[in-house]
Order: sequence, then C-alpha cells, then structure tokens
Amino acid sequence: MELRDIEIFLTLAEELHFGRTAERLHVTAARVSQSIKQQERRIGGALFERTSRSVRLTPLGERLRDRLGAGYREIMAGIEEAGATARGHAGTLTIGTFDTHSQEISALLDLFRQQNPQCELRIREVLPTDPLGGLRAGRVDVGVLWLPIREPDLVVGPELFTERLVLAVAPDHPLAGRDDVQVEDLGDYPVVSPEGPIPDYVWQAHTPATTPSGRPIRPGLSVVTLAEAFAAISGGDVISPIGAYAADSRLRRDIKFLPITDAPLLRYAPVWRSANETPLVRAFVQAATSSSSR
Repeated sequence: MELRDIEIFLTLAEELHFGRTAERLHVTAARVSQSIKQQERRIGGALFERTSRSVRLTPLGERLRDRLGAGYREIMAGIEEAGATARGHAGTLTIGTFDTHSQEISALLDLFRQQNPQCELRIREVLPTDPLGGLRAGRVDVGVLWLPIREPDLVVGPELFTERLVLAVAPDHPLAGRDDVQVEDLGDYPVVSPEGPIPDYVWQAHTPATTPSGRPIRPGLSVVTLAEAFAAISGGDVISPIGAYAADSRLRRDIKFLPITDAPLLRYAPVWRSANETPLVRAFVQAATSSSSR
C-alpha cells in the first residue's frame, strides 16, 4: 500500500465523505474512490459501508484505521524531523541574556519553539561587564544585549524591548532621602565601573563618562558581576545606575533604588556573529521580528 493510499484511507475514515476527503487532499473524488476500491481488493474485504446518504467504517475498516493511524503519524514525524534537519532547523540554539531578562523574552522564546519544534533552546547568562565574550567564544549563538553594538564582526537584529535605569544607593547615602535624581547627580559621587572587556561606548549607554553639564563621572570600585556591584553599593563606597528589571527582581533592605528622571532607556536587541549566521539563527531573528511587531 502506497503512503498516499494510506493517507486517503485515514482521511476518509475521519471525514466519512468522499467529497470532503478529495477537497482536503487536493485530489478528485474519483481518485479517492479508486484508491479505496484498490485497497479493499488487496485486503479482501470492505473497509467502508457506502449508501447514497452516508459513509461508515466497517469493523474491518475500524481495525485498519487504528493500526495504520499510529504508524502513519510516526512516519510523518520522521519525515518532518528529517526535513527540519536538512533545512538546518534542528539541533541546539544557545541564547545569551542577562539573568533578569528571561521573562522579557519569554514570548519570543515560546514563538520560536512553536515555529521550530525540532530545535532545542538553551539559555545562558551573559555578564554585563563582558556582553560579547560568549558570542566570540562560540558559547552563545545569539545574545540579547543592550545597544548600541557597533562591531564589524557582529550583526544587530530588531529592537525587542527597553528598560528604564534607576540609581542604586546605600540607605544612608546622601541621595537616599531624595524621591528621584538626575544624571547630573552622578558627577558628585564615585560610580561603579566594569571590570571586564565591555567596549567603552557600550558601557556609556548605561553609565555615561560625563554629566549633561560636562562634569566627569568618577569611576569607583570595579566589579565583574551584579552581585559584586550590589555589595559595593550597599557598603556606601559607590553608587550606580541599574536596570529597573534588575532592581525589581532584587528588592533589598540594604539598597535604595531611585528613579533617574532624565536617564536614557536601555534598548535591547538580538546580536550574533556574521560568520555564525546559521539557519537556526536566521529562524530566531525571524521570530524576533515577528515578536517585536506585535
């Protein structure tokens, strides 16, 4: 029995109507009738009871439907998996993101999984002080990073979301009694600096080098991780702008978060190596484009 004949039989067993079966399979009703008659001759028994008003499975047809259905689904799943592998849409795709942003891209990840069921997604944390290291070392296929990214070997995709900046200070810091602050206030106190290979222009989107009036913003204690930054801030040695999502996820008694009224928004987008633009990377960027347009 040919695979097409199995498909015709199973579809007719579901529709119980020759016309609807033909329409669904894009064939003629005569082709459906011919296929069923050939199958019945080969098997040696009727699979359907036909009248002028109805089509019903015979007990033999019901048994054949039950046996063929499971096998047909398994065959089609194998064909789909092989096709996905051939197209490059199977395998593992590693997404790098800051630890507080998994929820912000959850809808995008769900959409990608729906569109690429043969792909396994792996999520790895990206350090704010080294956002590009994982991409260049091959540990991350696509990073969701704050902009700007202006590197000749990297490609930037569509903007996904934005994040407000707040100022983190110790509870007894001179600024702690304020309801809000401005970027100009950063010129009065030492500010956390990154201990890592983050490009200066990328860090300055987060913490500028000067205030709006041109005063230098003094770098204070250098840190590698957000946990180190919070430890230094709570001790009163430094202050620092912090992404609002990080602040919301780490409410602490030893740190106060103040709105920065004139701070720019951090803008986030997928970033990948141009030399590593695989079909899976392109599929993720396509999902990101669809997600960002909703």
